[in-house]
Order: sequence, then C-alpha cells, then structure tokens
Amino acid sequence: MQSQDVAPRPTPAASGGPVVDVEQAEAALVEHYPRLVRLAYLVLPPDLSRGRRVLGAHALVQRALPRGRAAAPVIPAQSTGGRDGDPGYAYVRLRVLRTALEAGLPLRRRAWPKRAQLPPVLPQVWGLRLFPRSGGADELALDQQLSALSAPARAVYALRGLERLTDAEVRKALTGAGVEEADVDAALAAADTVPARYALLESPEFDPCSLQARPTDLMRRRQHLRAALAATAAVAVCGALLGLPGDGWGPDGAAAPSYAQNPSAQAALDPSRVVKVSPAAWKTSARTDFTVWPARGELTGDADLLRRALAVWARPGAAVRVSATPDTPTGGPAGPPQLLFAGVVDNARLVVFHDGLRLARYAEPKDGQAGAALDLARLDGATAAEATAVVLNRADGNVRYLTAPWVTGAAERDLVKPGSGAMELTVTDGVTSPMAGPATRPGACTSWNVLQLTTDDGTRLASDLGELVPARLTTGRPGAVHDASGAEALHTWSSYACSLAAVQGQGVRTVNAWSYAEQELPDGGGTASWVCTRAETWRGGGERVLAQFHTPGGTYGAVAAKGESVPGCGAREPQVLAGVLWKSEAGAWYLLAAGGRDTASIETSGGVKASAEGNLLAVRTEEGTQAALKGTLADGRTIEALR
Repeated sequence: MQSQDVAPRPTPAASGGPVVDVEQAEAALVEHYPRLVRLAYLVLPPDLSRGRRVLGAHALVQRALPRGRAAAPVIPAQSTGGRDGDPGYAYVRLRVLRTALEAGLPLRRRAWPKRAQLPPVLPQVWGLRLFPRSGGADELALDQQLSALSAPARAVYALRGLERLTDAEVRKALTGAGVEEADVDAALAAADTVPARYALLESPEFDPCSLQARPTDLMRRRQHLRAALAATAAVAVCGALLGLPGDGWGPDGAAAPSYAQNPSAQAALDPSRVVKVSPAAWKTSARTDFTVWPARGELTGDADLLRRALAVWARPGAAVRVSATPDTPTGGPAGPPQLLFAGVVDNARLVVFHDGLRLARYAEPKDGQAGAALDLARLDGATAAEATAVVLNRADGNVRYLTAPWVTGAAERDLVKPGSGAMELTVTDGVTSPMAGPATRPGACTSWNVLQLTTDDGTRLASDLGELVPARLTTGRPGAVHDASGAEALHTWSSYACSLAAVQGQGVRTVNAWSYAEQELPDGGGTASWVCTRAETWRGGGERVLAQFHTPGGTYGAVAAKGESVPGCGAREPQVLAGVLWKSEAGAWYLLAAGGRDTASIETSGGVKASAEGNLLAVRTEEGTQAALKGTLADGRTIEALR
C-alpha cells in the first residue's frame, strides 16, 4: 500500500543565509538542470503516468527561479562536488523539492489547488508520448520500491543518493521545504527500508532529460476529425484488422493490436520463417559478422515465444519498455529476421534477432509476460572485431554475454589494474558465466571491468557501455590503431578507463586511446603523459573526444579538453592540441600544452602570450589565467585547441 504523502508546511527562506538574485539562481539552474529535473522526477507522485511525471518535473524546475532577490537556505548544495557551497543551487533545489512535495498532496474541497497539483501549462508536447529510457530489472525493482514510499521518504532517498547529503543535511532540506519534524523522522525511517542502491538513480530509467518518443493514439486522433459516418467505417475496418490471420496464429502477448496485414509484414512476423544459420557457416563464409552467427539457446524451437517477440518488435504495446541507441530505427523488421538466441537467462526468457541493420532483444519474465522489454541497437557494417559479443542480460551488477562462434575463450579483466590478470569465464553454448559490470557506484571510480575475448586472430577487449553490443577498445595513433591487448596498451588504458563512463548510452562502436605526447614537468615534477580518447559511434556522428593529462603518481588522468562531432584525434585528422593549468610542488603555476608529433610550434594568446618550437609548451603564469592555443603543423597548416 502506498504511504500517505505528508503536506509540507509553508516556511520562509532560511534567515541569515546568503542573498541570491535572479541571475545567480538562473546560472545554477541552467548548469545543474538535468540533476534538478531528475530529483523532481523521483519525488513526484508515482501514480502519475511516466509522461506526466516527465513534463511535471521539467515544469517544476523551470518555475524554480525567484521573482527577485531571495535568501538562500543554510543547507549545503552538495556534500562533495562542483555544487558545494553554491547558494544559488541550494535555493533552486529547495524550491524544486518543495513544489514536488506539494504535487503529491490530495486536492481539498473549498480550497484552491496549489499550482504544482495541476497539470503543467508549460512545457507541453502534442502528438507524442515522452518517457525515460528503460533500465534493467534492478531499476524496475527500485522504481516499485520507491513507489510504495511517501513523497518525503522518496525525497530522502533521492537526496541521499543524488546529492550525497548526510541524514542531518537531509533533515535540514526537508524542514526547509516545509515538512514537519515528526514527518521527517518517519520519512527517514521509511527510506531506510529501501536498499541503498543509489547508483541506480543515475541510470536512464530515472533520467527525464534522456527520453523516448512514441506517438499518441493515432487512430483516435484521426477519428476526431472525421464525420460520424466515416468514423463508423473506420471502426469497422479496425475490427476487421483485429481478426486473427487465416493461418491460425496464436496470441501476440504484450503486442499492441495489429493495424496492417500484407504478405511482407506477415512473413516478417511468422516464426516459422525466421532465419537460422548453420552452426558451421562462419567457418567457410567470406563474411565474419553477425550474419553468420548460428541460432543458440534451448528455446530456438519455441514458436509461441518467437511469435510474441516478433509481434512486440513490430507493435510494442504501451506496457512494453522500449529503448534504442541514438538514431536507431524502432520499427519492425522489413522481412524475416535472423535468430541469434532464444533461451532462459537468469530469471528471463530472452530472444535476440538481427535484421542486417539492428539487433533486437526481447525479454519477458520466465514465469509470465507482464513487464516485457524491447531493446534495439544499430550496428550496420560491423566487422569481425566488433561482432564478437552481445549483452544478453544485466542483473545484480553482473553481465552475461553471448559470444561469436569464432571466440575460443572469454575472461574478465579490471582495466584500472593492468597487472591484476584476467579471470576466466565459463562459456556454455556461447553464453558466458556472469561477470561484474563496469563500476557504477557513487564516489570515486576504483575499477572498470571489461570483457576479454580470445580468437584465432588474437585477444581483444570490449567494454559494456549500457547497450546491446559492448564497445571495442583500441590503442594507437589514429589510422593505425590495434586492439588493446598487450602490456603497453593495458598500461595506456589503466589511467583513463573510468573516462568511459562519459560515453555510456551514446551508441558507441569503438573507443581508442592514443598516447600522443610526454612532457617533462617544470620544477622537477617528473614526466607527464597526454592521451587522447575518441569514441566512434555506429551512426557515424556524435563522436566524443577527450584530451587527458596524467601526472606522475596520479591514479587517473584529468580531462584537459573535450569535443563532440569533431575530426580531431581521428583517422581523418590525426592531430590534437590541448592545454592545462598545472601547479608544481613548489607552488608555481604553469600553462602546459601539448600537440601530436606533427606539431612544429605552439603559441598562446589572451592571458598568456608565449610560443615554443616543437609539440610541447610550458610557461609560468598565474592561477586562473585564461589563454587561447594555436599550433602550427610541419606542413604549415594551423590547428586550434580541442573544444
């Protein structure tokens, strides 16, 4: 039974706090907008539809600006991190928290409803249903547990998990938002009944800024524009279409009612026409990609399961959780797809199809069909090095893979600890035993587990980035990259493994780490390394590039510059230039910059004016100095700093 939400009492802003003006609050709101919307989404009543919660969360945050100058509450913006001590963020967060709590209050007779209790006026979306991307079984279980809590208890869990606040700080925040002391005690106690799996709050399941779009009821919208006679005819046609096909197909499970029947569509959804490749086809085929994978799993002959999976792929019902990587078409297959797997993994029945362009994974509970999920990923043009594994299931922080038929061994390796060795995984009919997924818990990243695969061509690494196909990891100069398998490659990746978290869920195909320069630090600081990581995508756009700087003795590299959809650090433009302000142990500040080996000179402008021959620059400066970088290549061309 859902707990009764508690009415927040109106309280003035905490006295004695710093004064916040509109500009300061707006800057904090814009900078931390995704975090604030996620907080509002978690606190809003769970009985609202997911689409209503998404729009409501955005509306609450956008209305959080003060009308003038206001006193910020004496509550830390965050225990640790970039928001620490920001009174603008603390004020906006308190406003969001208060209105989200008010939204869950019941409407009362003879009393005007509060604005948060009404449907949002803005933003509005017409003709589409928006909802967050689907997570896994862990996220679904957490969502159900949070739904059973009161609004203050959900706020406690969100503040602990998202904002890293202590219980004392949470108490101050709820009190400032108008919750009675006794109700705060009850909320803290209720939140303790939910396991502290705070890392799951960062998943796409609870992200109202990363959304899926689906049309509303198209037939109903069309019928509203027709006359009564035309509407009656449309209903008759729909009734005919809802009839069973003549060949006696069974029920389609969680699929929506069919809206079209033609020979091509029926062939694509006929389980008897699903393509099943011979187990030995890959040995003689000129191709070594997903098209030569055999069908594996103990349920490849279950026609009812395959029928449901195909029907849901073509017509996912409203209750089906659908996710797709960026720019992946979500429609059904154009013809009979290829079956890669059908079987039981952990507590779910899984079916994996390939239609030449995409992978489609259908999942349903082992003991029923409620809670079905459909995941789609684009992977056209996959090579033998990239078509090595597919994520079958994620559960309890572990991942199971289906490996390519040419894979002869699989192991788990911690990319952060190159000397720790690899732990062998058991592979049964292509399915690996569970391995720990990449670290997603809050706090510092201390490990990043990747899949190590062995084939006749050698060893390669792949990292789970939250999608159906793990990303291939490589090292080397752009245009001459190779798999990250040797000791030198593992050492290169060890300091930058945790930066892979920045490209999760982006449809990443490969990630390359290029150690493009080493630099002797001033004042005897030792030798620093410069590494450029570039994440290529399956869609051919949205590439993410990070230039990172690693000092001697440091555990991780620091991001010096980043860019998106830029050619730098790639095969088309194997050049990069980046700079960073660095403080020596002697207390002196320096501007350091480095380019690739083809960089003939570097010069700076702005707060620092200096130049240096070669691909390295180090010049004495002051803390906080801002400067622009420009490099000249050996062929006379100029390059700007990565951004």
